[in-house]
Amino acid sequence: MPKNRPYLFYELTNSVCSTCLQKLEAKVVFQDGNVYLLKRCKEHGPEKVLISTDVEYYKRCREFIKPSEMPLRWNTPIKYGCPYDCGLCPDHEQHSCLTLLEVTDQCNLECPICYAESSPKRQTWRSLEQIKKMLDAIVANEGEPDIVQISGGEPTTHPHFFEILDMVKTRPIKHIMVNTNGLRIASDRKFVQRLATYLPGFEIYLQFDSFEEKALKELRGVDLREVRKKAIDHLNEFNLSTTLVVTLKKGLNDREIGKIIQYGLNQKAVRGVTFQPIQAAGRLKDYDPATDRLTLSEVRQMIIDQSEIFQNEDMLPVPCHPDCLAMGYALKTEDGPIPLTRLIDPDILLQGGRNTIVFERDEELKSRIFELFSTNHSPQTSALSLKQLLCCLPLVHAPEEIAYDNVFRVIIMQFMDAYDLDVRSVKKSCVHIAHPDGRIIPFDTFNLFYRDEKEERLKELQQI
Repeated sequence: MPKNRPYLFYELTNSVCSTCLQKLEAKVVFQDGNVYLLKRCKEHGPEKVLISTDVEYYKRCREFIKPSEMPLRWNTPIKYGCPYDCGLCPDHEQHSCLTLLEVTDQCNLECPICYAESSPKRQTWRSLEQIKKMLDAIVANEGEPDIVQISGGEPTTHPHFFEILDMVKTRPIKHIMVNTNGLRIASDRKFVQRLATYLPGFEIYLQFDSFEEKALKELRGVDLREVRKKAIDHLNEFNLSTTLVVTLKKGLNDREIGKIIQYGLNQKAVRGVTFQPIQAAGRLKDYDPATDRLTLSEVRQMIIDQSEIFQNEDMLPVPCHPDCLAMGYALKTEDGPIPLTRLIDPDILLQGGRNTIVFERDEELKSRIFELFSTNHSPQTSALSLKQLLCCLPLVHAPEEIAYDNVFRVIIMQFMDAYDLDVRSVKKSCVHIAHPDGRIIPFDTFNLFYRDEKEERLKELQQI
């Protein structure tokens, strides 16, 4: 009698060998309630990588898609095939929802885990001329970019930091973020006061990994608890819109997810929390990808288990890149937060039409929320429809009673690495990094192939 395989074969894709980065065929299989990527390198042998702990959610992501939104132009030709042609090449399937503008390699910390391998030892900054070129490339690609995030290294160490902000602010960019470890925000109140002058459409993306000394020292090398407290105090004082960004490591700080969400809800300036499982790229001290990796589905379940607000129907795939992005929204009210995501009819959302919302609450609330998320908004009000909101754009300027201050979002943002890279999914990546030469490259592939000296290795792979 024929013997069955121990798994269910679901689909075929392409990946890379985690050792040599050579492109390989890969099977996606279901086994014991989990989803795995199976691949084999002729030189380095087979690999079995866990990519999801929730088969039903994984399959739902395949249904939660929308028509691809293209950039206004392409930056590179198709020559070697994905992921060796970044970018963006004409084979990519998503424009830039968020583009990182890295202005320096220098940092005032030397975190044991850093995808950019930044440190105080790296004393290189992008010149204003280089930054102008990178910004011009972002605008040329997008016309009116949704989000540009100023990053590094630690961008606040750049000697011309405010000149860079002015340069970004004068361009037709809808929303500006500054990605920071918060050291300067904690120590310099006047610096924060000046940052607040860039509101509205400006936000701090604040590193906020844990409330515990052990976890902070393992991830950041130092105990940052007091720094975080002072930073939040300054941000609350000026009501400077802030997202708390949590780098997650399995067994280290993942049990704090619910506590961090609740903390964020209690802070005047905090508009949401983003959870980012560690991407196996760059500097990775004391990190074993076999035991320390977290999948999006695991983080999603932890949010559901630990949060008193966000439940299963509240954490949905984001249609532009459903494999790697999940999102839940809540409305902050005097009576506590009200989950919003569950009120959306996903079929209407994905069809691109007017959203159907089912309300079991009073008509006044219904009226207020529809006013906030009306699809018939004017450019002057810049209010967003729910359809736009769920495409990870944190841009809500609405009537006084329901403003950006009242909307709270929880996002899971997973970046693929050499272990779980799925070329099918890479093509949908919408978080990109501006290369100094003007290319716009997906975050996932940038850190694998295009950062610093890694491009030399890429040239070898392109010839295989």
